[in-house]
Amino acid sequence: MADSRAAFRAAELAARESYGRLVSYLAWQWRDIAAAQDALNDALLKALEVWPVSGVPASPDAWILTVAKRKLLQVARHDQVRFDPAVTVLLEQEAIQEERPVVPDARLKLMFVCAHPAIDEKVRIPLMLQVVLGLQVADMAPALMVSPTTLAQRLVRAKQKIRDTAIRFEEPELAELPERLGYVLESIYGAFGLALDAVDGAETRITDLREEALYMGSIVCALLPEEPEARGLHALMMFCDARRDARTGPSGEFIPLAEQDVQRWNRDVILRADQMLWIAAQQRRPGPFQLEAAVQSAHCQRLFTGETPWRGIDSLYRQINAHFPTQGALVAGAVAMGESGNVNEGLAQLDAMDRSLTQSFQPWWVAKAHLLRLQSDGSKADVEAALQIAIGLTTQQSVRTYLEAIRSSLG
Repeated sequence: MADSRAAFRAAELAARESYGRLVSYLAWQWRDIAAAQDALNDALLKALEVWPVSGVPASPDAWILTVAKRKLLQVARHDQVRFDPAVTVLLEQEAIQEERPVVPDARLKLMFVCAHPAIDEKVRIPLMLQVVLGLQVADMAPALMVSPTTLAQRLVRAKQKIRDTAIRFEEPELAELPERLGYVLESIYGAFGLALDAVDGAETRITDLREEALYMGSIVCALLPEEPEARGLHALMMFCDARRDARTGPSGEFIPLAEQDVQRWNRDVILRADQMLWIAAQQRRPGPFQLEAAVQSAHCQRLFTGETPWRGIDSLYRQINAHFPTQGALVAGAVAMGESGNVNEGLAQLDAMDRSLTQSFQPWWVAKAHLLRLQSDGSKADVEAALQIAIGLTTQQSVRTYLEAIRSSLG
């Protein structure tokens, strides 16, 4: 009997470090993402059964790939397509091609593949998050502001289209990367955000995404040094990561940004992020990630000056919302308006947003309650009503406790 813990660790390591590369290879050969994922998942489960008994093979990735290929062949035989050219390819015993890759990281390469122009724009980002980073529909749906059912249907249709239209799953040329870059950056930031917000005992498959997102962000910067938005995203994530420890107190209680102890922020990381943002700005091609990073840089100035430059933050959000509006940026911009002395303008911006989207958007209700509290003649009942809805929409216990404390303080 082999060491079962060592076998489990080996399977986990293979899943973590090789999943994207192996899915990419199988999907390219089979032209079917869903089938490739199913086969690879079966192979990993098989590894957990076999390796504790017979030992970890010398080449775990090759073992998993072989089992996954067999699974695909079984499915093919079942579907009576055994003579399909794709099957023939799989029957060959060649190793994974070792051509010099354009994109040096397997997961990142598959993300650029998922941003193929023939794939529906609405599904490119969730497709990357699911296929490459292993997020489930339930993880992504709230952040994407769509129902889990709708998102699941979109993903199924996308995978069917990829299979039916035989979209080639091959590495894009270097010249094709810039047009796909925006979707890749959005996906990396989406994974980072989900990991950063997962503070209440979340699964490691989600919390581990924070470091992976930072790593992939650095790889994109090296791969496309002429793209300032890549540096903008990396700087943005670094600013947020530098304040991560200050987000919770000694008992795990939630501490909002404005109340955080700046001495718990990572000064060195903030300085490096500022330098990265400055380098990006030299190319004079501003974009949403650079502007969002500039907002976070402004927040971090409290470490050096003791004050938050709300007027500057308000100005930055006005630029963001004029050119790259999102629901999150509109809400944050409304708060910045209020903090810089324009409470009524902030409330008007909130009220002008799409009601069908804001009804279930927890940050909107938190912002509404906050701005109503800032109003000199605000109604206590209105604040309580907004807070009550915000509390009901909050999924993290620590944040819910914080909001309940505010509601209690209203008297």
